[in-house]
Amino acid sequence: MNLQVNQAQISWEAASAAAQAAVRHAEANGWRINVAVVNRGGSLMAFLRMSGAYLHSIDIAIDKAYTAASFGFPTKDWMAAIGHDDGMKLGFSAQPRLIVFGGGLPIRAATDGSEWIGGIGVSGASEAQDQECAGAGLAAIGLAV
Repeated sequence: MNLQVNQAQISWEAASAAAQAAVRHAEANGWRINVAVVNRGGSLMAFLRMSGAYLHSIDIAIDKAYTAASFGFPTKDWMAAIGHDDGMKLGFSAQPRLIVFGGGLPIRAATDGSEWIGGIGVSGASEAQDQECAGAGLAAIGLAV
């Protein structure tokens, strides 16, 4: 019996290109960011830090990418997903590496967009600017936000 499981995955080349595009977008706007790209399992595939970007934002960018890769939706959507459930708010806030504000986007396979293959996270500018840079990273590798 020949059993085979195929799973799309992000290459190091695509991860690097997405990170570079996010940095270029930030640079064009005068922002200083850290950007991380992780695969579906949360392993770091690419990371860039711009000179002058906040040091603490290094881990935040990585965790935004990890959160988006873990759940398959943008980090900015977390509070809407939780709603008014106080138990969920308390439970999730206790989880390490979970980020519930904008700047992290899932990376979806180019074939049909239904399978997520990783995440990109940006930190260092405002929440909206981080999200914009992450989107620029996805656009550079031909993927939609």
